[in-house]
Amino acid sequence: MMADQSLGAGERSGPAAFVDKLERLVQRAALPSVVLLVMRIALAVPFWKSGMLKWAGFLRLNDNAITLFTDEFALHLPGGPYHYPLPAVMAFLSGCGEICFPVLLVLGLGARFAALGLLFMTLIVELTVPDGWPIHLTWAAMALGIMAWGPGSLSIDYWRTRA
Repeated sequence: MMADQSLGAGERSGPAAFVDKLERLVQRAALPSVVLLVMRIALAVPFWKSGMLKWAGFLRLNDNAITLFTDEFALHLPGGPYHYPLPAVMAFLSGCGEICFPVLLVLGLGARFAALGLLFMTLIVELTVPDGWPIHLTWAAMALGIMAWGPGSLSIDYWRTRA
Protein backbone atom coordinates (compact mmCIF):
# COMPACT_ATOMS: atom_id res chain seq x y z
CA MET A 1 0.00 0.00 0.00
CA MET A 2 1.39 3.41 -0.94
CA ALA A 3 1.82 6.17 1.65
CA ASP A 4 -0.73 8.42 -0.05
CA GLN A 5 -3.37 5.69 0.06
CA SER A 6 -2.92 5.14 3.79
CA LEU A 7 -3.83 8.74 4.61
CA GLY A 8 -7.38 9.48 5.63
CA ALA A 9 -9.74 11.55 3.55
CA GLY A 10 -8.72 15.19 3.37
CA GLU A 11 -5.20 14.59 4.71
CA ARG A 12 -2.22 15.60 2.63
CA SER A 13 1.45 14.79 2.76
CA GLY A 14 4.63 16.40 1.54
CA PRO A 15 4.55 19.84 -0.08
CA ALA A 16 0.73 20.02 -0.07
CA ALA A 17 0.63 19.53 3.71
CA PHE A 18 3.30 22.21 4.14
CA VAL A 19 1.30 24.66 2.00
CA ASP A 20 -1.86 23.86 4.00
CA LYS A 21 -0.04 24.63 7.26
CA LEU A 22 1.27 27.91 5.86
CA GLU A 23 -2.21 28.90 4.69
CA ARG A 24 -3.66 28.22 8.14
CA LEU A 25 -0.87 30.29 9.72
CA VAL A 26 -1.53 33.21 7.37
CA GLN A 27 -5.26 32.94 8.00
CA ARG A 28 -4.71 33.08 11.78
CA ALA A 29 -2.60 36.23 11.35
CA ALA A 30 -5.41 37.90 9.37
CA LEU A 31 -8.21 37.68 11.92
CA PRO A 32 -11.40 39.26 10.53
CA SER A 33 -11.70 41.58 13.54
CA VAL A 34 -8.17 42.89 12.98
CA VAL A 35 -8.66 43.18 9.22
CA LEU A 36 -11.83 45.24 9.70
CA LEU A 37 -10.12 47.47 12.28
CA VAL A 38 -7.24 48.10 9.88
CA MET A 39 -9.71 48.83 7.06
CA ARG A 40 -11.55 51.33 9.26
CA ILE A 41 -8.33 53.11 10.20
CA ALA A 42 -6.97 53.05 6.63
CA LEU A 43 -10.16 54.60 5.29
CA ALA A 44 -10.33 57.18 8.08
CA VAL A 45 -6.78 58.52 7.82
CA PRO A 46 -6.86 60.34 4.44
CA PHE A 47 -10.21 61.97 5.20
CA TRP A 48 -9.12 63.01 8.72
CA LYS A 49 -5.90 64.53 7.39
CA SER A 50 -7.82 66.46 4.73
CA GLY A 51 -10.38 67.61 7.27
CA MET A 52 -7.75 68.87 9.70
CA LEU A 53 -6.38 71.15 6.98
CA LYS A 54 -9.74 72.91 6.60
CA TRP A 55 -10.20 74.27 10.13
CA ALA A 56 -8.86 77.38 11.85
CA GLY A 57 -10.62 76.61 15.12
CA PHE A 58 -13.81 75.08 16.47
CA LEU A 59 -16.40 75.33 13.66
CA ARG A 60 -14.25 78.00 11.95
CA LEU A 61 -13.04 77.18 8.46
CA ASN A 62 -9.73 78.61 7.35
CA ASP A 63 -9.60 80.84 4.29
CA ASN A 64 -7.86 78.19 2.20
CA ALA A 65 -10.76 75.76 2.56
CA ILE A 66 -13.27 78.24 1.22
CA THR A 67 -10.89 79.36 -1.54
CA LEU A 68 -10.49 75.76 -2.68
CA PHE A 69 -14.24 75.34 -3.09
CA THR A 70 -14.61 78.80 -4.63
CA ASP A 71 -11.72 78.88 -7.11
CA GLU A 72 -9.95 75.53 -7.38
CA PHE A 73 -12.41 72.66 -7.06
CA ALA A 74 -14.91 71.92 -9.79
CA LEU A 75 -17.26 69.06 -10.57
CA HIS A 76 -16.24 67.25 -13.74
CA LEU A 77 -19.63 66.37 -15.17
CA PRO A 78 -20.73 66.26 -18.82
CA GLY A 79 -20.70 69.77 -20.24
CA GLY A 80 -18.51 70.98 -17.37
CA PRO A 81 -16.48 71.38 -15.27
CA TYR A 82 -18.84 73.27 -12.98
CA HIS A 83 -17.94 75.29 -9.89
CA TYR A 84 -19.39 74.09 -6.62
CA PRO A 85 -22.64 75.78 -5.64
CA LEU A 86 -22.49 77.59 -2.28
CA PRO A 87 -18.73 77.04 -1.85
CA ALA A 88 -18.62 78.13 1.81
CA VAL A 89 -21.42 75.70 2.70
CA MET A 90 -19.78 72.91 0.69
CA ALA A 91 -16.42 73.56 2.40
CA PHE A 92 -18.10 73.50 5.82
CA LEU A 93 -20.00 70.27 5.12
CA SER A 94 -16.90 68.66 3.66
CA GLY A 95 -14.81 69.68 6.67
CA CYS A 96 -17.42 68.36 9.09
CA GLY A 97 -17.71 65.05 7.25
CA GLU A 98 -13.95 64.66 7.03
CA ILE A 99 -13.67 64.98 10.80
CA CYS A 100 -16.84 63.28 12.09
CA PHE A 101 -16.98 60.22 9.81
CA PRO A 102 -13.37 59.14 10.46
CA VAL A 103 -13.80 59.47 14.24
CA LEU A 104 -16.97 57.36 14.14
CA LEU A 105 -15.30 54.86 11.85
CA VAL A 106 -12.21 54.36 14.02
CA LEU A 107 -14.36 53.99 17.13
CA GLY A 108 -16.66 51.62 15.28
CA LEU A 109 -19.70 53.66 16.29
CA GLY A 110 -22.30 53.81 13.53
CA ALA A 111 -19.50 52.47 11.37
CA ARG A 112 -21.66 51.29 8.47
CA PHE A 113 -23.25 54.75 8.22
CA ALA A 114 -19.86 56.47 8.56
CA ALA A 115 -18.51 54.24 5.77
CA LEU A 116 -21.54 55.16 3.64
CA GLY A 117 -20.82 58.85 4.27
CA LEU A 118 -17.19 58.40 3.24
CA LEU A 119 -18.25 56.43 0.18
CA PHE A 120 -20.48 59.34 -0.85
CA MET A 121 -17.61 61.77 -0.21
CA THR A 122 -15.32 59.53 -2.28
CA LEU A 123 -17.74 59.77 -5.19
CA ILE A 124 -17.74 63.58 -4.90
CA VAL A 125 -13.94 63.62 -4.68
CA GLU A 126 -13.80 61.45 -7.80
CA LEU A 127 -15.98 63.97 -9.65
CA THR A 128 -13.65 66.73 -8.44
CA VAL A 129 -10.32 64.97 -9.08
CA PRO A 130 -11.03 62.41 -11.82
CA ASP A 131 -7.35 61.49 -12.25
CA GLY A 132 -7.27 60.19 -8.68
CA TRP A 133 -9.41 57.16 -9.48
CA PRO A 134 -6.83 54.52 -8.39
CA ILE A 135 -6.78 55.75 -4.78
CA HIS A 136 -10.49 56.59 -4.85
CA LEU A 137 -11.17 52.99 -5.89
CA THR A 138 -9.34 51.70 -2.82
CA TRP A 139 -11.33 54.07 -0.58
CA ALA A 140 -14.57 52.86 -2.17
CA ALA A 141 -13.54 49.21 -1.72
CA MET A 142 -12.78 49.75 1.98
CA ALA A 143 -16.04 51.64 2.54
CA LEU A 144 -18.04 48.94 0.77
CA GLY A 145 -16.29 46.21 2.78
CA ILE A 146 -17.14 47.92 6.05
CA MET A 147 -20.71 48.49 4.89
CA ALA A 148 -21.04 44.81 3.90
CA TRP A 149 -19.34 43.11 6.87
CA GLY A 150 -19.69 45.74 9.59
CA PRO A 151 -16.93 47.08 11.80
CA GLY A 152 -15.94 43.75 13.38
CA SER A 153 -15.66 42.77 17.02
CA LEU A 154 -13.12 45.48 17.87
CA SER A 155 -15.76 48.21 17.76
CA ILE A 156 -18.31 49.99 19.90
CA ASP A 157 -21.07 48.81 17.53
CA TYR A 158 -20.17 45.18 18.25
CA TRP A 159 -20.12 45.62 22.02
CA ARG A 160 -23.27 47.77 21.98
CA THR A 161 -25.23 45.00 20.22
CA ARG A 162 -23.86 42.34 22.62
CA ALA A 163 -24.95 44.20 25.77
